[in-house]
Amino acid sequence: MTNNYPPVSFFFKVEFQLSGVKSADAMFQEVNGFNVELQTEEIKQGGENRYAQALPTRARYSDLVLKRGLLVDSGIVKWCKDAIENLDIQPITIIVTLLNEKKEPLQTYNIVNAWPKKWSISDLNAQESKIVVETMELSYQYFKTV
Repeated sequence: MTNNYPPVSFFFKVEFQLSGVKSADAMFQEVNGFNVELQTEEIKQGGENRYAQALPTRARYSDLVLKRGLLVDSGIVKWCKDAIENLDIQPITIIVTLLNEKKEPLQTYNIVNAWPKKWSISDLNAQESKIVVETMELSYQYFKTV
C-alpha cells in the first residue's frame, strides 16, 4: 500500500564519503541548502524597446549548511579545519537520505564535490542553558536526486 502523505523532514541521515568519519560523527540536527536556480542573461534586441529577452545560462546551487551539537573529536571538523586553516581542500561526496518511519530511504541526494567554506560555533552565554551548536557551510558543484 502506497503512502500518499508528504514525508516528514526530521527523519534523515547524512553520510560523508571521507575516511575516518564514524556514523555518530555525521549526525546533524539541521541540513539546508537544497536550492537550485537557473541563471539568465538579458539580451536587448535592436529596435525592440518594450522588453529584453531573458535566456537561460547555467544552474546555480546555494551552499549546503549543516548544524549539530558541537563534537570535540570529529573527523568532519578535522576535514573542515584542514581546508580552512591549511588550504588542504579535499572535495568529497555527501549523501543525504530522507527516511520513512521504517528507516527505509524515500529520497536520496548526492551532493557532488563538496568542500568546507565556513565553520562556526554558536555564542557562549552563561545566562542561557543551551548546547553549543556548530555550523558548517559547504560549497559544492551540484546535487542530484537518486
